[in-house]
Amino acid sequence: MPSKYYVDGEKRAGRVVDLFAAVAPRYDLINDLQSLGMHRRWKRRLVREAGIQPGEQALDVCCGTGDVAFALRDLGAEVTGLDFSEAMLGVARKRNAGGGVRFLQGDALALPFPDRTFDVVTVAYGVRNLADVGAGLTELLRMLKPGGRLLILEFGKPDSGVWRWLYYQYLRWLVPLFGRLFCGDADTHAYILESLLKYPGQRAIDELLRARGCHLTRVVPMVGGAMALNVAVKSGP
Repeated sequence: MPSKYYVDGEKRAGRVVDLFAAVAPRYDLINDLQSLGMHRRWKRRLVREAGIQPGEQALDVCCGTGDVAFALRDLGAEVTGLDFSEAMLGVARKRNAGGGVRFLQGDALALPFPDRTFDVVTVAYGVRNLADVGAGLTELLRMLKPGGRLLILEFGKPDSGVWRWLYYQYLRWLVPLFGRLFCGDADTHAYILESLLKYPGQRAIDELLRARGCHLTRVVPMVGGAMALNVAVKSGP
């Protein structure tokens, strides 16, 4: 059964807002349970690959409840976290009681910053939710200074057909149970597989980044490609 939270076209953004309003109160708990806590390791890998230097300007797009933004801050970056969902930002702001991260509501397809503002741009589990992935990548790269680093952590598409099938079965049958148990709605987590099937996948994202002039692009597979980190450096003088 298709998830009611997944639609193509101009209504996509509204459904994504509804989805994250439904999951925000239990988002971190469910992530811990469905990944056996491994999502924290994957996010640490993203932050490590970012190569943050103290004082660098970092933008965490689709920041959710703030895990990556806080880790970048702790390494000395000046961090802005942006998300489309006020419900998710509400959780992030409560966690930011000590300050150090600026959280803003905004659209990843129309970021409210001048060109070449940031040294590092990160996105964890957000690109898959964009109505237009190609336009989203262009907008993320617009934010970066030449030589700046873009890092995208996302659900992946394993190269192994057997592992991909097993992984998709987990997403199809078991992950929606977390939505039913903790959000009262299996569709909140049935959305993950449906959106992943429409997502280009890590290797196609690498090609899209290179087509937009990036260099030193890399795909870092994790859990046999079930999770993947795309890393790219923006070209230009």
